[in-house]
Amino acid sequence: MMAQTDMLGELDFHLIAQGRHWNLADRLGAHTVVREGRTGVRFAVWAPNARSVSVVGDFNGWDGNVDKMYLHRGAGIWELFVPQVAPGARYKYEVHDAAGRLLPLKADPLARCTEMPPATASVVPDETSFPWSDQQWMEQRHELQAAGAALSIYEVHFGSWRRSGPGVESQWRSEGRELIRYAKDMGYTHIELLPITEHPFGGSWGYQPLGLFAPTARHGTPAEFAAFVDECHAQGLGLILDWVPAHFPTDEHGLMRFDGTALYEHEDPQQGFHPDWNTLIYNYGRHEVRNFLLASALEWTRRYHVDGLRVDAVASMLYLDYSREPGQWRPNVHGGRENLEAVAFLRDLNQLVAEQAPGAMIIAEESTAWPGVTAPTHAGGLGFQYKWNMGWMHDTLRYMGHDPIHRRYHHHDMTFGMVYAYSEHFVLPLSHDEVVHGKGSLLTRMPGDEWRQFANLRAYYGFMWGHPGKKLLFMGGDVAQRSEWNHDGQVDWDALSAANHAGVQAVLRDLNRVYRRYAPLHAADSDPDGFTWVVGDDIENSVFVFLRRHAGQCVLVACNMTPVPRHRYRVGVPCGGGWGEIINTDAAEYGGSGMGNGGYVQAQDAPSHGWPYSLELVLPPLATLMLVPDSLLQGEVK
Repeated sequence: MMAQTDMLGELDFHLIAQGRHWNLADRLGAHTVVREGRTGVRFAVWAPNARSVSVVGDFNGWDGNVDKMYLHRGAGIWELFVPQVAPGARYKYEVHDAAGRLLPLKADPLARCTEMPPATASVVPDETSFPWSDQQWMEQRHELQAAGAALSIYEVHFGSWRRSGPGVESQWRSEGRELIRYAKDMGYTHIELLPITEHPFGGSWGYQPLGLFAPTARHGTPAEFAAFVDECHAQGLGLILDWVPAHFPTDEHGLMRFDGTALYEHEDPQQGFHPDWNTLIYNYGRHEVRNFLLASALEWTRRYHVDGLRVDAVASMLYLDYSREPGQWRPNVHGGRENLEAVAFLRDLNQLVAEQAPGAMIIAEESTAWPGVTAPTHAGGLGFQYKWNMGWMHDTLRYMGHDPIHRRYHHHDMTFGMVYAYSEHFVLPLSHDEVVHGKGSLLTRMPGDEWRQFANLRAYYGFMWGHPGKKLLFMGGDVAQRSEWNHDGQVDWDALSAANHAGVQAVLRDLNRVYRRYAPLHAADSDPDGFTWVVGDDIENSVFVFLRRHAGQCVLVACNMTPVPRHRYRVGVPCGGGWGEIINTDAAEYGGSGMGNGGYVQAQDAPSHGWPYSLELVLPPLATLMLVPDSLLQGEVK
């Protein structure tokens, strides 16, 4: 066990007051220390407006008269050393407000360990150093996550990916190993977990957290979570966590009016209360609160070696009038709707993580047209590495939901994304939000009979994997399950006993393989020269053909979004010779009709679409093809 010897000092107080204590979780909270030869736990908590604070727990019978803390007045921090307390002890803080009123017992905001929900106590952590074995991964991850890298992300709600059998103590060890094996076999580059920061209500899926420094006790211990991250890296997988600095719930044991005042939240409900979620909004203008959130980001990216944070609900942070009617919000100092303090916080976040956790990426879930989300902060941007492309997601899902006979009237839904594709560094997300609340699963959102539903879904995945932008798919979509996601259930793994479901899984595995293997499909995601429409205006036939290009190489992507096969469909290409069909989502092994080009087609010396050569293709029904010239086949079977 690593024991600390020092109590809080003036440097700590100065840095916290400035909002710049990047090791905050090492100084506040509960830590095993040695003082005057005695081992115990140093407790420290920020509660500047409290009249008194005591630490209560298993070690003192939860009696607030036993271990009263003392106040560092200038800092507003209460501290106490309690001898003979050991890791595993449960505790909370007993707080009396400025008027002497006793508040509900409060959990530790900086607890690194908690007891199993629905219980709400904090737990003294075992801070034994974890034996990391991922040095090589950490040194190279900046290359694996750069704008030109292949990022294919498997989004997972860990608790409902696969349910534990009886007697399983640690999901990180059991389901975690299975998840890593599966994601690697499927060819994903990253796993993204819905929030695993401790949260009182499982039905929030983790998006209403109160323990921003503690992995939820639902799945195992902090050390077991660290081992899960280490194994991800050993198997060549990055790990992204959803992280929620936008708001927090009103549970009485949490941050709400922590010392009897609006400490973490704004006092004014027009700034401090979120009407959509009945939650409280952080006061980003307060140094100590901003420090608390920034230190949480560093806790995951430095202490736990997490490779990225996906920041939830960024739009709700950026706009003071988010989900508010006129008169329900307070303008900024310039009379505008922008939350200037939140903007400054997000810029600080991105700069800080880049400095303190090299190679880690921060991704924005931002649903508006805020300019420069992924532009560097020195150029006036917010500084995120990537932004979820919610517009692309909504447009293309809407198109795919139309019966093919009507798709000619909605052609632009599939092409419009290229108008702004290079305005940001994008992730194309088919996320958890699209398969809940009555929206249906991805499969059931496809029109037609069963065969057409599966064909549509396979063709859509092919279009997505060919389109510029990193990829993200929520669990369940990989097996084309019919049911919506249910956080109390698990992925419908039994569906894979049916060939059509197994076919969708197989095509995704192959899409990931070719996506990673062929640089034109990912290396030029941020380069307008890396994409060219060959056929973008065949509205009557609902056909889309484009080239992905990089360093003199190219991949041709052709999509037929109707059930009518297109024979001898001519498309221009930049080079002659043979072209190999590396993906055909209508292949029989995927559950398709088996129509195609026999795996190989010879280019003709016949100019078309502005290119010197052309291919005469068979475009199968409701299918996407990918073809590459001979020079790129790299051992693919012709």
